Amino acid sequence: MSSTHSRTSPTITPSTSTAPVLTARGLTKSYGSVHALAGVDLEIGRGESVAVMGPSGSGKTTLLHVLSGIIAPDAGSVRLHGGEPLEITSLGEGERARLRRERLGFVFQDGLLLPELTAVENVAMPLMLRGTARAEAQQVAASWLSALGLAGMEERRPGELSGGQRQRVAIARAQAGEPDVVFADEPTGALDSDTSSSVMDALIDSTVSRGRTLVVVTHDDDVAARCGRLVRVRDGRILDDVRRPDAAAHEEATR
Repeated sequence: MSSTHSRTSPTITPSTSTAPVLTARGLTKSYGSVHALAGVDLEIGRGESVAVMGPSGSGKTTLLHVLSGIIAPDAGSVRLHGGEPLEITSLGEGERARLRRERLGFVFQDGLLLPELTAVENVAMPLMLRGTARAEAQQVAASWLSALGLAGMEERRPGELSGGQRQRVAIARAQAGEPDVVFADEPTGALDSDTSSSVMDALIDSTVSRGRTLVVVTHDDDVAARCGRLVRVRDGRILDDVRRPDAAAHEEATR
């Protein structure tokens, strides 16, 4: 993985590959007597949008955290395919942190923006941590903010933005590094229904329509319905895994 990257535009060419981007096999994770994951197998393709749903305590957030390398499983493997295939579960904590910084994107429920930084600085910061020069990083950040409908708001701090605008900044930050996969954990959980819909439009347009992969953990049926595939989890196991036929055609067209 390179420590420096040249990024000048949010526009990319959708991938033509139908190969998987993530492959998980036999994932287990326990917290004391609680089995958060109990032998999960899952394969996610490039350009897919996947919603992971389940009741509280079902293991869905643990699954997202293991797939993205935030935590390590007790057993099993996660492989990230692409330009440089990696066995995520064989990496140390520092290597997983680097992986998340360089090849993955994240959008959380509350955005996790730094309140003292402006919108453009929040988006540019991860690029600068990867070695990109400040001027270039801010140029890329401004391009993404504009693409997500925030032109003219680059110098506003999070406290000066609405909830939906803050989530768009978080999406821009996730996308600016051109990640292989974007993970979103309840990205609309703190928003009203109208704002939730517009944020999901922005999230899907910046991932699936550009040939990237989106994995969303959500309690919201409307959010899940926007994704091309629904994975239901209960008691640490996958109950069902359903792909919408119309979404399959759309996703294939974006590759």
